[in-house]
Amino acid sequence: MIHFSLKCSQNHSFDSWFQSSDAYEKLAKAGMLTCAECGDRTIEKSLMAPKISTQSPSDSQSLSAPMSEAKRNLAKLKQQIEANSDYVGMNFAHEARAQHLGEKPARAIYGEAKAEEAKALIEEGIPVAPLPFMAKRHTN
Repeated sequence: MIHFSLKCSQNHSFDSWFQSSDAYEKLAKAGMLTCAECGDRTIEKSLMAPKISTQSPSDSQSLSAPMSEAKRNLAKLKQQIEANSDYVGMNFAHEARAQHLGEKPARAIYGEAKAEEAKALIEEGIPVAPLPFMAKRHTN
């Protein structure tokens, strides 16, 4: 796995992990990377300083160490939500409200909302809950 700092053409910065540098290049070339803030698909790597560890390998946790039960349960929950729900991105508040009002058919959705949007949904009596993980962003 490799970690890159990225930015979009609107100068929004965000980080992401990739299986390899080649995997990043393939996804970028295919237009499958999107900005976490605005959805822009023009993404490039930002300048990064290398991360150098001052610990010896025996001092740090092994990458092959087994996950705790809590982490396994969280990973399973994330997998179930992503497999059984539709990702609606930054349109979450609009989609949830439209379903609540009967303007759109009910379906399981997940996505992103600004704090004030989520608060408004709750005040309107629309059932929503924050996810205990970052949603996997999808591109259309």
